[in-house]
Order: sequence, then C-alpha cells, then structure tokens
Amino acid sequence: MRFEPPPLTRHLRVRRDRGHTVLEFHGEIDIAAATEITPHLDLATTEPDARVVVDLTHVTFFDLSGLRLLYRARHRLADGRLQLVCVHPLTLRMLRITGLTRLLPPWPSLDAALTAPESKPGPV
Repeated sequence: MRFEPPPLTRHLRVRRDRGHTVLEFHGEIDIAAATEITPHLDLATTEPDARVVVDLTHVTFFDLSGLRLLYRARHRLADGRLQLVCVHPLTLRMLRITGLTRLLPPWPSLDAALTAPESKPGPV
C-alpha cells in the first residue's frame, strides 16, 4: 500500500518518487489555482539540482496561468531537470502552439518520466 500525503491545495499534491519531487496538478489550473500552486512550485525548485516532475494527468482545464507556472519552473531549473507529464489533447496543443514542448517535451506517463535517462528529452 502506498501512502499519499494530503493535498497541499485542492489543485496540487506533492510527493517524492524515485528521487524526484512530483508536483501533481489537479482540476482547473487558472489564475486562482496558480496563486495557490506558486509557493509550492518555488519550494520544489529552490535547489538548482532538484529533480522535478510536473504531472498534468489530472488537469481538466489549463490556461495561460498554467503555462506561466511551467515556464517559471523551467526557468528556475534551467539545467533541464524538470520533466512534464501530459496527455490531454487540448493542453498538449496549447504547449505546442506556445513552443513549450521544445523546451519541456511531455512524457505520456509518470512512470516514463521517472524512468527516463536524465539526458534524454521526452517524446514530442
């Protein structure tokens, strides 16, 4: 049985898995959700050598505020130790249109992101 810590906010769960900090976003990621998530994202990305995965699997809506969160995390972890999990077609489309998939290629599952070699980017 796996222990899941309680959510930090209704939009975010944070846990450790295989040496990574997993930020699991939930529900609608809009400006209100981003305001709740930002302090936790900043804490997870404080160390420049942190290994972080942002999991968007449970996201039902994702707007510009969500994109800002991803760009913020990417900027704070500029050495490429940030990985993204995303399979939702509309969210993927937004990531492609904005060019974020070139900086942060999405993985199709959390397991794929966690087991990927660190030097290998995710599939586009």
